[in-house]
Amino acid sequence: MKKIPIDKVIVCLVKAKQPQSDFVKLMAGFKNPYLVLIACILSLRTNDKTTYPATLRMLELGKTPEDFAKCDIKQLEKAIYPVGFYANKAKQIQELSQIIYSQMASQVPDEIEELIKFKGVGRKTANLVLALGFNKPAICVDVHVHRICNRLGYVKTKTPEETEFALREKLPEKYWLIINTILVTHGQNVCKPISPDCTNCPIAEYCNKVGIK
Repeated sequence: MKKIPIDKVIVCLVKAKQPQSDFVKLMAGFKNPYLVLIACILSLRTNDKTTYPATLRMLELGKTPEDFAKCDIKQLEKAIYPVGFYANKAKQIQELSQIIYSQMASQVPDEIEELIKFKGVGRKTANLVLALGFNKPAICVDVHVHRICNRLGYVKTKTPEETEFALREKLPEKYWLIINTILVTHGQNVCKPISPDCTNCPIAEYCNKVGIK
């Protein structure tokens, strides 16, 4: 298996300028830990095309922990429908907003260990909040990052969490904040779960194509 020149891989993907989904662009522009947190909750198990308009509708109801701590739950459910598990997500958003508003002076925690204490918030979401909301070194590993890093042969892991820790050991820290956006975009456009477009892949020469027949 050939060694992966990760610097060249990153440069090629950046230069490729693949189109980003509206939701990815929206998240990158938030710069607000709370908005990143609740938008990420909406996105779980839901595609970006559905999550993007739902997020915009949600933001018409408010933008602060106080707004959503006090909002009508049925109105929130209606705003975010049809994201997956919309009723559960509306309840989750309201409950964590109440905690952040009443117990944390509306300040979102900036440590993974504290973020994952919120019901339904895992390491993926916590890392994205740190990276996009606080600009702190963090590696958000979703299905795209996990799949592509393994296909490349850069890591050999079985779960996204294993991939996160493997990348923490191997990936230069200067790429931690951008790796998610870059690989999510590449995964949505080229390196798809089924039938990846290897012919038009900008990093094909560096890829070991692990698991691709």
